[in-house]
Amino acid sequence: MDLELTGCAALVTGSSGGIGTAIAVRLAAEGCDVLVHGRDAAAAAKAAEEVARRGVRTEVVLGDLAEEGAAESIGAAARSFGARILVNNAGPFSEHDWDSAEPADWAAAFDGNVISAVRMTREMVPSMRECGWGRVINVGSRAVTTPLPNMVEYSAAKAAVVNMTTSLARHLAGTGVTANCVSPGVIMTPSLRSMFQERARTRGEDDGWGRLEPEVTSRYAPNPVGRLGRPDDVAAAVAYLAGPVADYVNGINLRVDGGITHTP
Repeated sequence: MDLELTGCAALVTGSSGGIGTAIAVRLAAEGCDVLVHGRDAAAAAKAAEEVARRGVRTEVVLGDLAEEGAAESIGAAARSFGARILVNNAGPFSEHDWDSAEPADWAAAFDGNVISAVRMTREMVPSMRECGWGRVINVGSRAVTTPLPNMVEYSAAKAAVVNMTTSLARHLAGTGVTANCVSPGVIMTPSLRSMFQERARTRGEDDGWGRLEPEVTSRYAPNPVGRLGRPDDVAAAVAYLAGPVADYVNGINLRVDGGITHTP
């Protein structure tokens, strides 16, 4: 299926690794130019090389969205790049329950997941409106509807991301700019896989992933599909929403979680 992304340009925040890199590469595979963003120059350059292998234009912009003024400089680079697609993927997380989460942890979660996305949206939407077309795609989490007891402030922050996505879609009515959210379930990033393999080794068990994944899935993320998600699963959903073929899809939260979330 042609997603009609050839000739488009996107900024993917937090695309120097993990799900962000997968999103950038998938957009590039569909013909979309991609501005790679990250905080680490070496990691961002490596991701940009992978994007460039798909034959599209790519550049790197560095900056910590939690720092004052970073959004302005990143936004300027994105506008110069011609980006009319914004993927707000950057978003830190920490493990805290209600007893251990301090007010500062809550503030950091909202700043890193909500306020950073707001900053970038405010930077990018005016130029989208001016040309009459654009996409804002926020990355949420399954924790939006099933809050995680060990990630309480992160779960609340991601719920706010979905809420503001719906609000933004209504605000942009009639402009040609849509706003949607993609909420991943448990995604098998390299760091997650390494964590479970290390736990198995510590217990003196076989750490082969072929054996471990079914066990991890049943204990940690039971879902009807019967496996953990892959970064490419999330990237495919983002790529669909980014293209002109999704013009009539607006204000949604698309769960990519294998069906783990038992809500309508």
